[in-house]
Amino acid sequence: MDGWNPIANSFLSATTAGLLAQTETPEAAGMFDIILSGGIIGLLILLVLFALSIAAAYLVFDQTMTLRKSDVLPEGVSDTVRQALLNARVNEADTACRREPSVLSVVLLSGLSELEFGWREVEKAVEDSLAEQSARLMRRIEYLSVIGNIAPMVGLLGTVTGMIFAFQQVATTRGAAGAGDLAEGIYQALVTTVGGLIVAIPSLAAYAICRNRVDSLIAQVAYQAQHALTPIKRRPTARTRTPNPNPAGPSASRPPHNPPTGNPPAPPKS
Repeated sequence: MDGWNPIANSFLSATTAGLLAQTETPEAAGMFDIILSGGIIGLLILLVLFALSIAAAYLVFDQTMTLRKSDVLPEGVSDTVRQALLNARVNEADTACRREPSVLSVVLLSGLSELEFGWREVEKAVEDSLAEQSARLMRRIEYLSVIGNIAPMVGLLGTVTGMIFAFQQVATTRGAAGAGDLAEGIYQALVTTVGGLIVAIPSLAAYAICRNRVDSLIAQVAYQAQHALTPIKRRPTARTRTPNPNPAGPSASRPPHNPPTGNPPAPPKS
């Protein structure tokens, strides 16, 4: 029995040292503790960042569904319109566009509406419609850029606020607060900056991807519209768009009055 005393004493000493080390070592903070470490102001800022992240996720999902090639460029519409125009069946081309609502159909309908004025007017209508459709597709994508630029600023606001509180504590205690207290306040303040960057980086990446997607789709729409409406170049122009012939009113169309020149006729002799 006496031989076991040294072993037992060693085991008890190691166990006691381990318990003391666990008691003296601070427990690592969990994610929830880190989120709540910024106080009320930090929590409000994190809620704002959470709302921005939800909005960014919705916009990404919306653009994923909107920028599908099958919705922007329906299969076969361009070829159908081209064949109809080659056979001088304008009504059939119009019906084919209205049967498949899409960006391409809107552009083609804009060109067909100026058919009677010749190719130059058709081309101008197509260009205007392309610019309008591109701006419409980019309008919602711009919100991703806004979120990507606002989120870091919101996070920085929380960081600056936390730094103010940390140094205020140092000033209140007249320098009695140690480096550990100051470091704790700083790391709590940096939580909002991390949250802002977590929201901003994916938002800006999604914005760049969606913008390039819109540019690519609009370029394809322009090519297919040009291909489909090319037969209009060979058609004779039925009428031309002319400016108002009477810009100054009805009196401007009257010929100028030229007074008679020379001597008046002589009266008949009696």
